[in-house]
Amino acid sequence: MSDPVNPPSRESERRRRDVPIGVVMVGMAVIVWWPAFTLGAWHEVFFDDILAVWAASTAGFVFVLVEHRRVGQKLLRAFVLLVPSFWLLLNFIVDDQSTDLAAGLLALMGIFVVLVGLPFTLWVLVQITWPDLGGETPRRAKVSIAFVVVAVVGGSFLLGVNQSRFLTCEDFAISGNSEPPGCTPAGA
Repeated sequence: MSDPVNPPSRESERRRRDVPIGVVMVGMAVIVWWPAFTLGAWHEVFFDDILAVWAASTAGFVFVLVEHRRVGQKLLRAFVLLVPSFWLLLNFIVDDQSTDLAAGLLALMGIFVVLVGLPFTLWVLVQITWPDLGGETPRRAKVSIAFVVVAVVGGSFLLGVNQSRFLTCEDFAISGNSEPPGCTPAGA
């Protein structure tokens, strides 16, 4: 409730509107850095990251089905949110030892799940939690969010590729992770 005697200044009003943008930017960056780092360090995205995308996209899918929007607006969002489920289903159908086209498509689908599914799922979840953010947020702010998240993904991937320059094999072992290929032994 605003104070009629001391109305908020323009600056404080702008800062108040900017807070959700900052929360979204930071939250998305925190979520995407680890899959990008693992892709750089281990040359793969770990199953738990992909299953986290699946869980979030499945919850988002259910919400999209029950939200009060026209069917046409729901279909594309619902379909893209099902991509991780399609990937999971293919994993049950395609044998891991297979070297045929289906195995190649499964690998491509896994990459698609991470590269498209994660950002899209994040954006839909942001729209679910802050419905006004999408419509009231200036395009410049949306571009800034996307730029920061893409920069964090790129930077995290490069850090993963170059992990041997600033981390040791022991750092990975102590943190409970396996040692990535090419890690630097402690004391080397």
